[in-house]
Amino acid sequence: MPDYVIAPPAIAALPIKGSNAMFPVRRIFCVGRNYAEHAIEMGSDPTREPPFYFAKPADAVVISDADMPYPTVTKSLHHEMELVVAIGTGGSNIAIADALKHVWGYCSGLDMTRRDIQNEAKKTGRPWDMGKGFDKSAPMGLLIPAEGFDPSKGKIELRVNGKVTQTSDLSKLIWSVPEVIANLSELVELAPGDLIMTGTPEGVAAVVRGDLLEGFVEGVGTVTTRIV
Repeated sequence: MPDYVIAPPAIAALPIKGSNAMFPVRRIFCVGRNYAEHAIEMGSDPTREPPFYFAKPADAVVISDADMPYPTVTKSLHHEMELVVAIGTGGSNIAIADALKHVWGYCSGLDMTRRDIQNEAKKTGRPWDMGKGFDKSAPMGLLIPAEGFDPSKGKIELRVNGKVTQTSDLSKLIWSVPEVIANLSELVELAPGDLIMTGTPEGVAAVVRGDLLEGFVEGVGTVTTRIV
């Protein structure tokens, strides 16, 4: 073992349903505007343009229904409910037909967004990083193994304080899970531990301190967090 000049950072990890084992998180890739109605509400054309991506740091994950602190330097924190794909086998230039073989499992997740910071970055042509990749910006639920789950369909929904704010179906993804995996693997070599947040449906909105967020993907499970 090498000697480090500082203590190595803790490994970010997701809990697995029905197991004491954990899934180590290497990187978090996020697909932008992957539901047509969300693309429209964000002022974009929902045609099948090539998918695009942004990233969050691995330690942005919030697990075990823990609270999420309201982030600094924003007055517009938005929720984005998503299906999360956990890669178990890496690769480059993965064929669409083989893509699901690279998936270890799935979970429900929230891509929390400092919308005002993101929008200002868009206006000035600057990166979105601080609008998306801030501390504790990715609450996630329990991971389930891929076997038996079909990511091509199923209800996806978010409730804020018991009221439905986002509801759709995975069948409405512009780019399917296999297509996203195949496309992303052309841009980077995917590796075990990578997570892919597959996009959010319409209905994104601001939340405030005290709000309880309860997300659900049919066949996968829930994600819960309170903004504090």
